[in-house]
This record gives sequence, C-alpha cells and structure tokens, in this order.
Amino acid sequence: MDAKFGFLVIDKPAGVTSHDCVSRLRKILRIKRVGHGGTLDPLVTGVLPIAIGKATRLLPYLHTSKKYQGTIQLGERTNTDDLEGETIKSSPWPQLSEADLDKFLDLFRGRIFQEPPLFSSVHINGERAYKKARKGEIFDLPRKEITIYQLKVNSWNQSTGRLDLYIHCSSGTYIRSLARDLGENIGCGGMLFKLRRLEALGFNEDEVIPLPDLNYNKEKLLSKVVDPILSLNHLSKFRLKCEEDFYWRNGRKIITSNSRIEVSKIIEKGELNSYKNFLLVINNDYSIAGIAEWVDDSIIQPKVVLNPL
Repeated sequence: MDAKFGFLVIDKPAGVTSHDCVSRLRKILRIKRVGHGGTLDPLVTGVLPIAIGKATRLLPYLHTSKKYQGTIQLGERTNTDDLEGETIKSSPWPQLSEADLDKFLDLFRGRIFQEPPLFSSVHINGERAYKKARKGEIFDLPRKEITIYQLKVNSWNQSTGRLDLYIHCSSGTYIRSLARDLGENIGCGGMLFKLRRLEALGFNEDEVIPLPDLNYNKEKLLSKVVDPILSLNHLSKFRLKCEEDFYWRNGRKIITSNSRIEVSKIIEKGELNSYKNFLLVINNDYSIAGIAEWVDDSIIQPKVVLNPL
C-alpha cells in the first residue's frame, strides 16, 4: 500500500481555514490527494482530521460525532452568529442561574431540527449560502435534523453574559446556530464567542500535532500518519482468504459464513447502529483491503476496494 496513506490529526489554529490546512499539507507532502474531515470556521481551533492519499475514500466510514468546548455570549446578535459578523442587535440578558440555563439547554438535547447560519457552506440552488448572504440576498435555509447527545454547563458568568459549554453532537451540527437559538429562547439574543473542537471522526486532542510550516520535513510528517486500520476499529472485521483476493480486487461479492465476521464490541452494544452493515476488510497479512457492506449473513459486497500499487 502507498506510504502516503492514512490520517494526520492537526490542531487547527485560529485564523486559518480548513482548506488552508489541506493546501499546506499538499505542498509539504507533494501530493494532491489530501482532504479534511469536517470544516472548522477560521476562528475555531482544535481537532481537524486530514486524510492522506487513498484514505480520503475512508472518511465516510469514520465516527461521525463531534465534541466541542465553546463559549456563548448572550445579549449580542450578529449576522454570522459569531464574532466575525456585524452586530445586528444588543440586549441585556436576564438574571440567570445555572439551573435556569440548564432548563433552556434541555430544549436542545436529543434529536432536534436546526437551521444553519446564513453565512454557511450550505448549497442553495447551486450557490453557497455565505456567497448569497454577502450579496445581501434574502433567502431561507432548510432545517436539518441533528442530535445533541450531551450539552453541559461548564461555567456561567452573570456579569459578562458568557456561558461555557461542553457539547457532544452529531455531524452537521452548527454550534453557531445553537448559540443563536439559545439566545432567542432566553430572549436576549446570543452568538458564538469562542469554540474549540475536542474530538472528531474518532480522533481526539491527545492525537493532534501542530499545523506544520512549509519547511517541515516530509518524511518526519509521514511518520506521524495514523494507520487507517486503527481509525476504523469501530467496524466489524472480515479477513480475506488468499483464494478470495481475486474476487475482492475485482469488486465481486464474496459468499461466506457469518462465523468469519469479527463483530465489533461497539456494534454489539447497540452503539453506532449506522455502521452495523459495514465491514473493515483486511488482507491475509492484516493490511487493509477496504470497506464492504454486510448484505446478509452470507454475502460480502465490496464498497471501497483499496488495490495495492
């Protein structure tokens, strides 16, 4: 398998875009096939998984939930729902206890429908929403179903109106929208003041490396690439026999016994049900072969075939 294959976990600094990080890594590694796993706004810091080489094809099969630590400023409303935008309205916030705030936050726990910010990358008739918003166009964005698994008050400062939160949510959740909607429910408006991503796609802060500069040594950077098998350990596994290799490499289904499936303990517990029909397929030498769909008890259907060079 290509040596430039796997994941880098970057600690994205403030002031750069996710695309800037990808572009820099392309230049250092001198390869085009680099992609990120989940956009972070320029002001947001933290965990940014980067797929290197053929690992870009594996991004849809990684953990999708994300964890954040953020600060919401009550009493301020901006057109971007964060510090980057223009102030629309300022209002005093009421006297609130942490118990009061927890009741408001309860409105956002679990499955909810959320409207993305106007300044977002959502497509509207083939154009990004933020481009339409910059031109002053008036439009509505469709609400999306998301899940907030955990929403906890870390601290509350009544004098400054700043609320520190821990958020564990599904992919597609906008923390800026959460700040906006929480402020509206309280009645004083709100915006995102600060945000750091603690975990994304199964990677966490313990695994991050600083965004390297353009002079960073290529081989040293490649040594930090995470093996994709380690990143996909939430999936059940299927190991190919030598005689099945030809069928796999040609994208043909394999008929087998379900006793050969090593079922993930995470799947057994009922977690990550959206992944229960996908398998991490490994070669006889335990290198990664790709991703398959477990059609029923006896059929393995290739989805991503990673042929060796």
